[in-house]
Amino acid sequence: MYKYEIIAEDIQNKIQAGVYRADEKLPQEMELCRQYDASRITIREAMELLVNRGLITKRRGAGTFVKAISGGTADTEGFTRSQQFGGFSRDQEGRNVTSDVHAFELVKASADIAEKLQIAEGVFICYICRTRLVDRMPYVVEYTYMPTDFITGMTEDVVKSSIYTYLEQELKLKIKSAHRIVRADMPTEEERDWLAIGEKQIPVLEVEQVAYLDDGRIFEYSKSRHRADCFELRSVSVR
Repeated sequence: MYKYEIIAEDIQNKIQAGVYRADEKLPQEMELCRQYDASRITIREAMELLVNRGLITKRRGAGTFVKAISGGTADTEGFTRSQQFGGFSRDQEGRNVTSDVHAFELVKASADIAEKLQIAEGVFICYICRTRLVDRMPYVVEYTYMPTDFITGMTEDVVKSSIYTYLEQELKLKIKSAHRIVRADMPTEEERDWLAIGEKQIPVLEVEQVAYLDDGRIFEYSKSRHRADCFELRSVSVR
């Protein structure tokens, strides 16, 4: 691990522990240089990594501040967690989780998706669309985009089971964090079929997610559309 990564990890741990609170200004660059016995370039690289992780924000003319997460409070793990963070299969452990795969293919990244994954537009990425079922009941439709330069060897068997388990056990990647936006919407005609909603007036709760590895790389951009009667967002916040 490079020195800037060690520094970024230490600052991240302090944010998660509440040493640096939401909207609090971080020490000046020179002060951080003294604290970590590091050059200005190294500190700037550490700050850039934390910006990419969504933990801090730079305000022109004012300095660098801890980003407010979960409405300005700090989760005990540092992030608000939904069902997906450890993987849907893990969250439903002990139950029969299966997947109906609607699409599993290489596509060119659109401008919007490229921006989310922080890659070049037009680069080939992996696109997965699947419905996750629990004990044969459909719970959620997932639309997932993943880079292919380090997410390799994916097969339909993996997609039908647990992608996160494959990433951690087979590719030895360490999943670190996920930043989300949750919103309510009405299902599309396809989703009404996939989620067995039919003509019933059941909304979906969409979780838009950008997920990071421990080294700051983005490994996933996704939108998960949950049946509202099967979804629960859990958050533990401390002051």
